[in-house]
Amino acid sequence: MTSGEMVRQQRRGRAIAMTPEEVDAFLAEERTCRAATVGKDGSPHVAPLWFVWDGTFVWLNSVVRSQRWTDLERDPRIAVVVDGGEEFGDLRGVEIRGTVRVVGDVPRGTDPDGALHGVELAFARKYTGKDEFVADGRHAWLRVTPESIASWDFRKFRRGN
Repeated sequence: MTSGEMVRQQRRGRAIAMTPEEVDAFLAEERTCRAATVGKDGSPHVAPLWFVWDGTFVWLNSVVRSQRWTDLERDPRIAVVVDGGEEFGDLRGVEIRGTVRVVGDVPRGTDPDGALHGVELAFARKYTGKDEFVADGRHAWLRVTPESIASWDFRKFRRGN
């Protein structure tokens, strides 16, 4: 199922839901997501992360010695929220629920990895403005496969959509 199909399936709040193109643009411009995992005792763990959206997957560059990593090794379910706006009428965001898969070395080494080249280049450009990703030996890549995508853009209330 494509992200566009998932966005169209959103039932509640259709009047303020983003189009697939709006979701792509929003996720390309926003810098921080909040990733929620399930702890061993069932309690949630939420932490901010930088991310890359490639139009199909959310890519997270996560510290491998973190609560998030431990949680996801045990249970690959995740929810990721990206939101923006200061005033109530300007709030907008995207929630993606899905599962993660580790891609590449753990932790990420310095050897080239064709499966990560595009993601790492996009990450470097987004967060450093450079065309070079530098692995630090503490992080690795998690690929989130969306199972559902919900979005909201309260600015659409003002436009009468």
